[in-house]
Amino acid sequence: MANLKGIRVRISSVKSTQQITKAMKMVSAAKFKKAQDAILRLRPYANKINDIIAPIAKGMDDIALNPYFQHREVKNILLISVTSDKGLCGSFNSYVLRETSKVYEQLSKDHNISVIAIGKKVNDFFIRKGIPVFESIFDTSGNLPFLIAEEIAERILKSFAEKKFDEIRIIYNAYKNPAVFITTNEKYLPLKLDSIHDDHKNHSEYNDIIFEPSEEYIINRLIPASLKVKFYRILLESNAAEHGARMTAMDKATENADELLHELKLYYNKERQAAITKELLEIVSGAAGM
Repeated sequence: MANLKGIRVRISSVKSTQQITKAMKMVSAAKFKKAQDAILRLRPYANKINDIIAPIAKGMDDIALNPYFQHREVKNILLISVTSDKGLCGSFNSYVLRETSKVYEQLSKDHNISVIAIGKKVNDFFIRKGIPVFESIFDTSGNLPFLIAEEIAERILKSFAEKKFDEIRIIYNAYKNPAVFITTNEKYLPLKLDSIHDDHKNHSEYNDIIFEPSEEYIINRLIPASLKVKFYRILLESNAAEHGARMTAMDKATENADELLHELKLYYNKERQAAITKELLEIVSGAAGM
């Protein structure tokens, strides 16, 4: 009977865990929908900025003078790694941490590396590795306001324009669908002309337009805006991928709990039947002995 009691306690524990995983799946599904909608709302704006920038930039002879297009000898690199603040999201964080570790080891051989940790998981990772963190940023999951992302991006852009860093790379999980994310190692700065999406074959459609005050002024205003939007998009992509990964992980955990409950109930019934049979044999043996 003691064994049966232990199995009942285990069944009760698994049921409680299953209720938690179901609730977490529902919460993640709601958050995922909001994150997905945020990406869909941002894309038209981001694409339109690039549609304006690309033909103008490709028609300018002195675009290389723009601070964000300046390519120089790479000595100092800023590595930005984006993870979640919380766990229970499957392999979401481990893939980013693995890629971050690999890239850091490769680049640190010949360059000075500074790191920005976005998310508690990657911040803890750098601390464990004994890597000094240039800046730690938390609470970027959920409904992240653009103004906060803009402030972070502004500091990053300023550090590049002031030549504190010669290259900036971002490692994050790009959202593909609720069950799939792609771990991405992306060069954020400096820019290349072919890195700007351009559906235009040439610059001719802008030949009859008079720019006021000038093409240079417009480009110098739009490029930082485009980079801030790109940084915001990366955070939204990571956020959507996180909630998708957590939703998938909790769904799998719920299924595993179902399987475990089935096995435990089967084992409980077998043990219960064996106990009843044993009691009957003892009663029959006792009666026969009398």
